[in-house]
Amino acid sequence: MKVIFLKDVKGQGKKGEIKDLSEGYVRNFLLPKGLVKEATEANVKTLEAQKRSEEKRKEQEKLDAQELAAKINELTVKVKGKAGEGGRLFGAISSKQVAEALEEQFKIKLDKRKLEMEPIRALGVTQVKAKLHNEVTATLKVHVVEE
Repeated sequence: MKVIFLKDVKGQGKKGEIKDLSEGYVRNFLLPKGLVKEATEANVKTLEAQKRSEEKRKEQEKLDAQELAAKINELTVKVKGKAGEGGRLFGAISSKQVAEALEEQFKIKLDKRKLEMEPIRALGVTQVKAKLHNEVTATLKVHVVEE
């Protein structure tokens, strides 16, 4: 019996796959649990339409991330910190502070977990990578100035 998997089933198939399985296994186990549905022509067409819309959505996310990356690459965020002699900071500038400063100064909301950085411990300009998408990264300049 041909079925379309609605969820991943260990040892059988992944979500969205179409497979031929024994009728008893399908009717007695998979269908009652809602793990599969029968692979009729209408269901297969619906699955293909869902896959196309998912691809479009992913492509749009990538384009949005590329636009944001172009904006971020041109920006320099200023962050204030207390410093001692030789330009060393008391404490450090964290990714949370950089994300808050980015939102405050440029109205760009970015999750602090997307910033790939070590804590900044000195005055001056530091380059910080921002991973916006699986295939899109941007470089943000963070200028640390003395309070």
